[in-house]
Amino acid sequence: MTHQLPATARPGLGGMALLLVLAGSALPAAATPADTTRTPTAATVEEQRLDRAAPREILRRSGFDALAPRFERALKHTKSYAQAERTVTRHASALWQRAVGRAQGRGPATGDLSRGDDRPLYWARLALSRELRAWTPRFDLDDERRGALHTALETASRGQSDIRHPGHRTKRVLVTGFDPFTLDRDVRIGNPSGASALALDGTLVRTADGPARIETVVFPVRWADFAEGAVERALARQLPHLDLFTTVSQGRQGRFDVERTNGAWRGGFADNQNASSTGLVPVADPATQPQWTSTTLPYRQLTEADTGRFPVYDNTEVTEIPAGGTQPVTRPDGPTPGSAARAGGGGDYLSNEIAYRVTLLRDRLGLPDLPGGHLHTPVLQFGAANTDPRTGTVTDAEFERNRADIVDQVRELVRTAVGAAD
Repeated sequence: MTHQLPATARPGLGGMALLLVLAGSALPAAATPADTTRTPTAATVEEQRLDRAAPREILRRSGFDALAPRFERALKHTKSYAQAERTVTRHASALWQRAVGRAQGRGPATGDLSRGDDRPLYWARLALSRELRAWTPRFDLDDERRGALHTALETASRGQSDIRHPGHRTKRVLVTGFDPFTLDRDVRIGNPSGASALALDGTLVRTADGPARIETVVFPVRWADFAEGAVERALARQLPHLDLFTTVSQGRQGRFDVERTNGAWRGGFADNQNASSTGLVPVADPATQPQWTSTTLPYRQLTEADTGRFPVYDNTEVTEIPAGGTQPVTRPDGPTPGSAARAGGGGDYLSNEIAYRVTLLRDRLGLPDLPGGHLHTPVLQFGAANTDPRTGTVTDAEFERNRADIVDQVRELVRTAVGAAD
């Protein structure tokens, strides 16, 4: 996701209590327990945005508008939970593979929207999710199993069940991206970290020490998913087998940042469900939870290398409450001993949180030498004549060029990081 807003609009972090808006349909007075388990649920806040003009246009112009009706027909023919689980996983996995293939130039270029666009994946996933939520099965389906089907859809459509490790002669790299966010401000926006994930998944980069294979996954911009352990479930089994990882999100205008320090604090900014949370980042075993974690990416090499048109900064700034203090203080050179986190270099939103969670996971797994950390991309901007979401188009030449340049530079930064870590 684009996890840090431009400095001029940077909010606090938010969201532990996800507003799922799962209001069940009204039941007749004589309804039996079996009837209630088949009742569909209302669309979520995210899914409701599908009815706006820009998402409909993005789906139509990419050819991804055909996927939800196909999924709906398949669900209607399922006769058991096991069959429904296979159907959901198959369609969700096909969505991820189609999005990756489209971004990498494989298969037909359905529609006239550019191949590198990450937005069709996001909106098509929500369209499938809404169909699943509205589906009334032929068999009993309680809330727990319906929730498990939604989890299967999320996991498979985000590349989390598609990670393939190469042989030992090829280095193993994992890159994460995010969904678009702040969609109520501008529903047209994309996320260059998600576009980078699609462009890089399963690709090889060459280094002086040999090839490295990049695998990618995409995470939602939802506080509740993070609080429920979505990051750790997806990555805990992967980290011991990696040679390098980097979480990626959209950051500041006109620059990349390698975030030196990550903080254990949520600051209150609303997520894609319009939910908010403020407080300590919720993790397992909070008694041993540190206030800060640090990057092990080769930040000096990343800032010095010529990787593209955007400058790359080693960002050491944090916001803390000093030991014995009560008020937040911004420190340009990192935290002081005994301080409490209020913002990492990447802020106090989900970009900071994913960096904190994965580097904490690295440390708890006893992998101190594994290079990893967070990379903030520039903000993906529309052209100067296309900034008003009320009158603007869903794409323009400058938007396309900016995304392509950011994606190319992410690839080069990953290649540089792998080479420097040899």
